[in-house]
Amino acid sequence: MRCSICAQGQTVAGRVTVTLERDVATMVFRDVPALVCDTCGEQYVDAKTTSKLLSQAKTAAQAGVQVEIRAYAAA
Repeated sequence: MRCSICAQGQTVAGRVTVTLERDVATMVFRDVPALVCDTCGEQYVDAKTTSKLLSQAKTAAQAGVQVEIRAYAAA
């Protein structure tokens, strides 16, 4: 797909780091599957992956995590 930010590049499958903040919790997820623009680097994470990230962040925040770095878990 063509990048909607720069309108020049094409997106290619890759892995990215996503940082989410919820209340006092900061979660950093590494190795998240995404489409990445080959020109400007804009990252596109699909709805299914986003839902999983938000669910994992919510669980961590409820457990009292303040800062955590973890590998993305697809399951």
